[in-house]
Amino acid sequence: MQIYKWQATNRQGKKAKGEMEAISDSIVVMNLRKQGFSDIKVKKKPKEIEINLPFLKGRVPDKDVVVFTRQFATMINAGLPIIQCLEIQSTQQENKEFKKILTAVKEDVEKGETLADALRKHPTVFDPLYCNMVEAGETGGALDIILGRLAFFMEKNMKLKKKVKGALVYPASVVCVAIIVIAIMMIFVIPSFEKMFTGFGAELPLLTQIIVNISNFMRSNALLIVAVIFISIVALKKIYQKNDKAHHFFDSMFLKMPIFGVLLRKVAVAKFTRTLGTMISSGVPILTSLEIVARTAGNVVIEKAIMATRESISQGKTIAEPLMESGIFPPMVTQMIAVGETTGALDQMLTKIADFYDDEVDAAVSAITSLIEPLLMVFLGGILGTMIVGMYLPIFKMGEVVH
Repeated sequence: MQIYKWQATNRQGKKAKGEMEAISDSIVVMNLRKQGFSDIKVKKKPKEIEINLPFLKGRVPDKDVVVFTRQFATMINAGLPIIQCLEIQSTQQENKEFKKILTAVKEDVEKGETLADALRKHPTVFDPLYCNMVEAGETGGALDIILGRLAFFMEKNMKLKKKVKGALVYPASVVCVAIIVIAIMMIFVIPSFEKMFTGFGAELPLLTQIIVNISNFMRSNALLIVAVIFISIVALKKIYQKNDKAHHFFDSMFLKMPIFGVLLRKVAVAKFTRTLGTMISSGVPILTSLEIVARTAGNVVIEKAIMATRESISQGKTIAEPLMESGIFPPMVTQMIAVGETTGALDQMLTKIADFYDDEVDAAVSAITSLIEPLLMVFLGGILGTMIVGMYLPIFKMGEVVH
């Protein structure tokens, strides 16, 4: 198959152009004539030069998937066949990697596979939650409605991630800048003062001597310090990923942190209720939904609590009981879930909880930002102020001697 670019005149006498995939240019001309086009000009689309960078390969932004899902839902609702929808989406897709994936999905559907099975071949872009909801939509004949819910869910999820990143990026960036400033002062500025103090011939004050010693150590072992920091980060990451006990310990510690722990718990509740509510309302079985929600929790402690809930449900218990026993989910959440189960409106109740906790996350992010700003200023001011005072102490002492 080859992609052809075409130009033609439509029935209204207006110029039109586009792209079409076909075996030959004559097939393109024939298809366009059937659609009422005239003065047709067709040429092969030139191959594009692709630069494959290892760290960028396979990456498809969440925003692209959301736009695809929203447009796909609109097309299906308008009555277009799935294959035609996929062809249109792949043709207009600007992201090269996503374009390849959509083309592969279209070809698999043409071979007779279901849309859900075709999407499952690309887990880096379409996760189990996405594929299971699409499968439920295909089975129930409500694919457009399910895709609309998926797009809405993903938009909410993206906003939630953005809020959390906003809370974490600011303090992290300030601390990084502070470390760079302190390193520059220690490596380049302090030595200048040290040379000046050496000429005095007098003994340096204790604070000044400590700062000078730290500066000398950093200058002598700069590469070693960088290597130790890098190796420590890599080692901790490996331990976190490979060792189950360490993974559980760190995740438990994150949830118990004084300031960020509260935020992480609220994010976990919002994500859990939003995901589970969306899947149940789309017709995905409860046990399958809980398994997917557990795998996408992002915290092993919460994952184990959800899996324990799944196990209890398989034994005939309610959802609320094991969630309450886990101690992770607030009493208000478990009680509202219990009411939802009793009234048969669990999906609606979960959505209400998710909306409430989205607002709670907003409030928590604002509170953390307003609390961290003065703390960071005091911390940075204290360190830089101590360094400045330490450097000027010998000069003050010289002034006292002169008098």
